[in-house]
Amino acid sequence: MELNLNRVDYLQVGVTSQKTMRLLPASGKRATQKVVIADHDGVIFCFGMKRGEAVPVFKTLPGQKVSRLELGGAIGTPQEKIFIATGSEVRGFTKKGKQFLSFETNLTESIRAMHVSGPDLFLCASYIYNHYCDCKDQDYYLSSDKINDITCLPIEKLGRITPILACKDRVLRVLEGSNLLYEFEVSGEPTVLALHNGNGGNSGEEIIYGTSDGKLGLVQITGNSPVHLWEMLNEKKRGGILCIDYFDILGDGVKELLVGRDDGMVEIYAFDANNEPGLRFEHALSESITSIQGGCFGKEGYDEVLLGTYTGWVTGLTTEPIQKEVGPGDEVKMNQEMQNKVLNLRVELEQLQGKLLQEREKYQQSAQSSGAVSAVPVFSVNDKFVLNRDDASYSLILEVQMAIDNVLLQSDIPIDLLDVDKTSAVVSFSGCDIEQNGNFLLATYRCQANTTRLELKIRSIEGQYGILQAYITPRLQPKTCQVHQYQIKPLSLHQRTHSFDQTRPVNTLTLTGQFSFAEVHSWVVFCLPEVPDKVPVGDNATFYFQNTFLDTELECYYKKGEGLFKSDNISTISILKDVLSKEATKRKINLNISYEINEESVGHTLKLIHPKLEFQLLLAKKVQLIDALKELRVHEGNVDFLIPEYRSILEEADTLLEEYKKQPAHLERLYGMITDLFIDKFKFKGTNVKTKVPLLLEILDNYDPNSLLLFFDSA
Repeated sequence: MELNLNRVDYLQVGVTSQKTMRLLPASGKRATQKVVIADHDGVIFCFGMKRGEAVPVFKTLPGQKVSRLELGGAIGTPQEKIFIATGSEVRGFTKKGKQFLSFETNLTESIRAMHVSGPDLFLCASYIYNHYCDCKDQDYYLSSDKINDITCLPIEKLGRITPILACKDRVLRVLEGSNLLYEFEVSGEPTVLALHNGNGGNSGEEIIYGTSDGKLGLVQITGNSPVHLWEMLNEKKRGGILCIDYFDILGDGVKELLVGRDDGMVEIYAFDANNEPGLRFEHALSESITSIQGGCFGKEGYDEVLLGTYTGWVTGLTTEPIQKEVGPGDEVKMNQEMQNKVLNLRVELEQLQGKLLQEREKYQQSAQSSGAVSAVPVFSVNDKFVLNRDDASYSLILEVQMAIDNVLLQSDIPIDLLDVDKTSAVVSFSGCDIEQNGNFLLATYRCQANTTRLELKIRSIEGQYGILQAYITPRLQPKTCQVHQYQIKPLSLHQRTHSFDQTRPVNTLTLTGQFSFAEVHSWVVFCLPEVPDKVPVGDNATFYFQNTFLDTELECYYKKGEGLFKSDNISTISILKDVLSKEATKRKINLNISYEINEESVGHTLKLIHPKLEFQLLLAKKVQLIDALKELRVHEGNVDFLIPEYRSILEEADTLLEEYKKQPAHLERLYGMITDLFIDKFKFKGTNVKTKVPLLLEILDNYDPNSLLLFFDSA
């Protein structure tokens, strides 16, 4: 069955957070539903549709930012009570807008995630999980990393309380009371959790998760270990997943999976006989989808997918046909309802234009007066700075509640800006005086009209660390700008993992001295991404990392007065040694540093680099031949006489050029890593080999793995 959905924009509220819009249950068998949405102004707005117009049911006064909105009620009854999390408080409202609950929790931080089930309330701050029953404290758990979302297996089905936490360190944690039952790693940072099919599936134990890098997975949460049922990769390189729901939009008796992403993409997946999802519909909006739910809202008898966006739009994708086909010579006639709607819109538009002119005149007059005060307009920016494992680059995503005029990027360390297909902004570079003002990069992105979301990609060099700053200027009067800073760490291309290959040849760096556990943890946070700011519970900590560019590994173990770092890459150990000794010197801490270098690790690292280097060298050679081969084809008219390899290059010319364009400075980056490895190997021996670098580059230009290894051994 083909799925045709038409977009309808209903109304706009303020900026919204993830999971802050829900449809209330229908009051009758064929009645339309009401929608409730809460925004950053603290306003809860409930409305329904009547004759094509949004009719308010209730609206609360402004207050503190609302971070979550859930529906609840007694188990087995319609879930029509509205619960909102604002700061560390939970409030409850009836469907008519009457407040019946104001519960000030004992949390010292703002609530980030919430789940409601009958009398049970599950709340999460950054690291803390609390379970309350009838507003009385029941269970407590301190997570080792930030909590993004929470759900609970259906108590009515299983007869037990099983909360699941989605944590920033790519781990789902399953709890029992105040204890950790078990934890398991997933392939990306889980940002949202939902019960499969809305009820946990046939067993009641199935949950679906979405990750920040756009993957979807289904897991069965059994009593002692998880069962991974399927995982869907993000092959189209779309945005991270913010919201999930299930609804039978096809009307075939089987619920479809509804997915909303942070790049504005809405997807609907149908399930086959093997319970595997297949994409049935997709639609692109220009801003993040913060909430998604299926139901009947706009018009009786027509189901739709309702969306809440970052800037507060409530938008529907409805099954109601918007366009009517007419034959030749026929007139298109609008019904009375549509005519009234168009008339009302025209009147409203004229009123807004008149009001705008009045306000402009008022502002001009006040600006010319001697006592004029110009207020800086406040605007909200939703930003994300994350490392992509696939291409070892960082994505910087900036989303503003109004149109962006331009974004200026400034960096005090060398970084590369990569092309992004989704970005239509025009980029221009300014000259930098590194010695005078310390700028390595000044780039301005000028956005097209009505652009509210900008995605940029950068690639850094490990060992060079500093600050990247984004100056964001929206299309506002008077002109104003917000500055956001992003720290690029010394080992910026390392990503957190949960295992370490003990069979690899490793180099070891050992630190001892009069430093506390908190101090050494702060050094690790400074050097490596994805380490929680909070000092781990206990006397010691162990973290594992993998270099996303080279696939080398790093193990960090530390406690009070001691730090042990192991890696199969000498350059990683060298960077850590330099940075940690500098940090200790700043704080006037006497540090004893010792190291053990394994000669075999050099050959091992070169083997890991070999396939990447060989691919890039071959790609560069092929790209160099394209122009000559194309010219030959023009002159000769046919290329059948060429050897198959050259014919293949001509056939794949567009693909090769596209691949080469995606990897600017890739070959130079690999050359740089091999050069650093060479210098670092001999640095630990107390030898300066920088004079031999030109000879190394010559060997790389005529690359042969055996010659390269021989040079490393004999230099």
